[in-house]
Amino acid sequence: MTRKVLLLDVVGLTADALRHMPRLSRMASAGSRAELGTVLPALTCSVQSTVLTGRMPAEHGIVGNGWYLRGLGDVLLWRQHNRLVEGEKLWETARHRADGDYRSANLGWWYAMGASTDLTVTPRPIYHADGRKSPDFYARPPGLHDELRAELGEFPLFQYWGPTASIRSTRWIVDATRRVLAGPEAPELTMAYLPHLDYDLQRFGPDAPAAARAAADLDAAMVPLLDQAEAQGVTVVALAEYGIAPAERPVDVNRALRRAGLLEVHEQQGREQLDPWTSRAFAVADHQVAHVYVGDPADVPRVAALLRSLDGVDEVLDREAQARYGLDHARSGELVAVAEPRAWFTYYFWLDDDRAPEYARGVDIHRKPGYDPAELFFDPADRLAKAKAAGDLVRKALGLRYAMTTVPLDPSCVRGTHGRLPDSAADTPLILSSDPDLLDGGPDRVHATEVRDLVLRHQGLGAPAAPQRASASRDRVAPR
Repeated sequence: MTRKVLLLDVVGLTADALRHMPRLSRMASAGSRAELGTVLPALTCSVQSTVLTGRMPAEHGIVGNGWYLRGLGDVLLWRQHNRLVEGEKLWETARHRADGDYRSANLGWWYAMGASTDLTVTPRPIYHADGRKSPDFYARPPGLHDELRAELGEFPLFQYWGPTASIRSTRWIVDATRRVLAGPEAPELTMAYLPHLDYDLQRFGPDAPAAARAAADLDAAMVPLLDQAEAQGVTVVALAEYGIAPAERPVDVNRALRRAGLLEVHEQQGREQLDPWTSRAFAVADHQVAHVYVGDPADVPRVAALLRSLDGVDEVLDREAQARYGLDHARSGELVAVAEPRAWFTYYFWLDDDRAPEYARGVDIHRKPGYDPAELFFDPADRLAKAKAAGDLVRKALGLRYAMTTVPLDPSCVRGTHGRLPDSAADTPLILSSDPDLLDGGPDRVHATEVRDLVLRHQGLGAPAAPQRASASRDRVAPR
């Protein structure tokens, strides 16, 4: 009989956070605990894909939360189709080994659309023809959507990301997970994504009092789920993709490329737009990692030298160096820049804020050609930012079009970041289990590539060997 597992992605879970989480700490004390050897880039989509396939980004192709699609000529972040992830997934291997008698559920892990899981729940807004966006979620089988909505209410999309992001979205996912576990055919594998620590740790930093409160709030939200799993005999495996480190220095890598005459823009209604078709080099910035796409191979040495000269850049990886990190996929940039500790990359490419694109001041994760943590803030320089947001919500409720313009263009408010490999135990993610035998008393570090087989073995669907410490090529960390 296959043992049931609840696989939780507790974003930002580190030893420091765990000290403020009594219920999860109790589970780890009675069970097992290790550091998680994450991958470069230490980003949501990349690490989740490694965990679920057992492969490095060079093999599964998820080189970040987004990348430049050369054949399309556009930068796209936060796509959702599961076919983007190359390689067999955990539940697919398990289903094959269990001769088909295996059910799986995905609640919030990325690349859920089109996945072969038996149950799927993932945020999916409604994009109206008039430009409005309304909260909603995708569910499979289709009837699950109306059942969850009737029991739990609408998915709190505007508390899932943006300046009003809060514990509400995590609580909704917890409640939906509990409902799936309580069903008549509870899955052998249930995966749930709990994002709450991402918010205040990026807003205020991992050492701020707000970070401790966020950890305590998350732990309290998890109590009913952990208690239910324990009562049902479901093994819990909780891990984090990354730990969040202090952020002090934003690095405007695209502005440096533009000043060097390598990045080009075009103008629409007095606002500048990135022109990836004609740019000789530009960066897709993603926290502490930036994929830099260089159209002409002859320009690569010049671009690499420019990047290395920037204050806040730690490493510049060409294809050979990317291979050492398991990142040399065709989707990667010709160069990959890695920020120094406490530094991170902005996506900004304009030189005058008055000419910034319209989306720059809004929460617009799909149109921005890079990640923007400033979306977690109301613009502190605009005393009316919150009032404007409230007015926009009134317009939304009346069915009128609106465009929120509350996001600051000054990135100095950001206090937490991630993406590079950990520099200390403080920003090293953890893997925990309610089962004391899950790690077989083995290593103090489990690499992300090993989690897939670890779960399979625990369920009786894999080889009995204990996980081995990862090789240096895939477990490289900065000196501590």
